[in-house]
Amino acid sequence: MSLIKKFRKIATVLLLVLFVTTTTACSSAVQAKQPTTMLPTASRSADYSQIARGNTQAGQDFGSWVVQTARGMVKDAYVRDNNKLGVVISPEVRPNEVKPLAKSLAQGFRRNFPNQDLTVLMYAPDKKLILTAKYDTQTNQIEYK
Repeated sequence: MSLIKKFRKIATVLLLVLFVTTTTACSSAVQAKQPTTMLPTASRSADYSQIARGNTQAGQDFGSWVVQTARGMVKDAYVRDNNKLGVVISPEVRPNEVKPLAKSLAQGFRRNFPNQDLTVLMYAPDKKLILTAKYDTQTNQIEYK
């Protein structure tokens, strides 16, 4: 009888190990196939900055480029739908520099996302909207609000 009990214990342990390893492998394969376009959550702070820069790869790249090349004038930038650029300026930007900065950003944005109307939203360091620049492709003009 003792031999049968030992055999059952060993068989149970082996089946349990087999079950755990196969379910772990299958669940990681399922996770790998899930889309990565989920909205960011607060618990994913490391991934948040990359996702927040744009909802397309081109938008993420442009948003990152704006922050990197702004020489400290821009704290954060994001692109939505390849036609809206939001920029949070740093406290070092003076009020008389906001409009020229928006114009410069609109020109760069137009080169990267041509043939469409574009909007540049300028935010103060406290993230309150301070200026909106709308570029119209038909008139080739920027309207400020």
